[in-house]
Amino acid sequence: MAGEPSAKRADQQRTPIAAEAFLRALSDHGIDYFFANPGTDFPPIVEAFSRAKQSNAKVPQPLVIPHENLAVAMAHGAYAMTGRPQAVMLHVNVGTANAINNIINLNRDNVPLILAAGRTPITEKGTFGGRNRYIHWGQEMFDQAGMLREAVKWDYELRMPEQITDVVSRAYEIMMTSPRGPVYLSLPREPLAAPMPDALGPVKPRAVPAMPHADPAMIATLAEWIAASEKPLIITTASGAAAMGPLGRIAEKYALPVVTQRQRSVCLPTSHPMHMGYDPEGLIQEADLVIVMDADVPWIPAEQQPRADARFVSMGEDPAFKRYPMRSFPTDLAITSNTASALELLEQALAKQSIPQPRIDARRTRTAEFNRKRKDALAKASATPADKITKAYLSRMIAETVGEDAVIFNEYSMEQEHCPREKPDTFFGLSAAAGLGWGFGAALGAKLAAPDKLVVATLGDGAYMFANPMVAHWVSDVHKLPILTVIFNNSRYGAVRGATMSMFKDGAAGQDQGRFMADLDPSPAFEMAVKMQGGHGERVENPADLPAALKRARDVVVNEKRQALLNVIVPY
Repeated sequence: MAGEPSAKRADQQRTPIAAEAFLRALSDHGIDYFFANPGTDFPPIVEAFSRAKQSNAKVPQPLVIPHENLAVAMAHGAYAMTGRPQAVMLHVNVGTANAINNIINLNRDNVPLILAAGRTPITEKGTFGGRNRYIHWGQEMFDQAGMLREAVKWDYELRMPEQITDVVSRAYEIMMTSPRGPVYLSLPREPLAAPMPDALGPVKPRAVPAMPHADPAMIATLAEWIAASEKPLIITTASGAAAMGPLGRIAEKYALPVVTQRQRSVCLPTSHPMHMGYDPEGLIQEADLVIVMDADVPWIPAEQQPRADARFVSMGEDPAFKRYPMRSFPTDLAITSNTASALELLEQALAKQSIPQPRIDARRTRTAEFNRKRKDALAKASATPADKITKAYLSRMIAETVGEDAVIFNEYSMEQEHCPREKPDTFFGLSAAAGLGWGFGAALGAKLAAPDKLVVATLGDGAYMFANPMVAHWVSDVHKLPILTVIFNNSRYGAVRGATMSMFKDGAAGQDQGRFMADLDPSPAFEMAVKMQGGHGERVENPADLPAALKRARDVVVNEKRQALLNVIVPY
């Protein structure tokens, strides 16, 4: 041992602690990143990472993220790019509370995440890791996990250090089982800092149950219904990349119109001849067969009424959306299955059907005419305006500037109708829960996981403020994650105004166009925030200035590897 560095000798003599086993188990389960917002519960984690740095042990990459909501959004974006689960650790109850907004988003989007939080030390004296700070009394709760239990699939509190690898394995098993979703661990300091009884070793992940497979008899019935239908309609929201191939082939061959209602990922290329846009209006009222795939709200019953004699099919890993307290859409056939595999079976079943060619031709003619009118209207809406930038024009210019390979994270404002996306995993939208403050962080997480991609965050001004923008710009700079952020700035909460006007347009609230409690005037100079963190920022008001400004911002991100932000004024 003579001449060996003292740090290495000390490392070899140390007894492993549970925190080291925790990090090793996360890595062994394929978790690449450890998004952390640390507090006084983190000393065992700090020690474990410090030991790993000395010994070159296998652990996830740690990233300090100075706000919990942003950390969870980043994990969401990293998962979107890789399909691999992520881990976030926060500070006891207060950190958990800050993260719940985006945990609800993950829950509705079926995103697997291990959310860990410290727990106030249990013991008041006499135990290593016990309470030694004033806040350790005030931060304790009777049931810390109770705050978010409805938004996670499973929760558990570590009790003994030797449990830690089994706890991680159980968390992984549950979050990856269909339908996927987040889980929660609370980790008290005492067991996390305690020595492990055995040496650390690799952890073999448990096999995850297979995704549900469609009942062949139900698939055969669906094929028969499609064959007999005169005016079929497919509505999907989140069928995703794996389903794009079979969905596109079936829709094209059998002339099945597809609406990607409130699309949260690219379900079908925009240019596909059977892509009928993002709203079933005009189709749902005439359809005699409606196939709902991974769509929680396929239409708005208060505004759109399907035919009384129509048949309805629901398909997905959870076609009943069991975690939605109230949901009353009709279903005549419910197929529980991974959508991609169900579509492949359906493709085989349809090949056995004898469908009269005139019926398919009539479908194709009808949908082509619907699409012609729809696209003519879109072209007019997105034409270059004379004086004020419109959402439609800005959306079109973003698409033309960033290209088809860019990855866009849209939090409400960008209009999908005017921003075509052809490739899988090049668009992601806010979850059905619509918890604001998601898009900026998700874009940063995507850039972390896919550093060679141009990543774009399109945000409303309200969504930008919800995202803790100074923290987000700091993270972009410090962790070298240059993205392009485009703010659709209308100086108000559009969702609040829209909801008010939908109910009280003719009431007292309508007299000021619903601005009360939705008004965000005066709007801050958002372009200055990014400059404070070394990025490029511009304010754009004139439509003629927009194309050049977008190109400048894109080039800063792509060529200079710096973040850029455009504060685009888009008045109503």
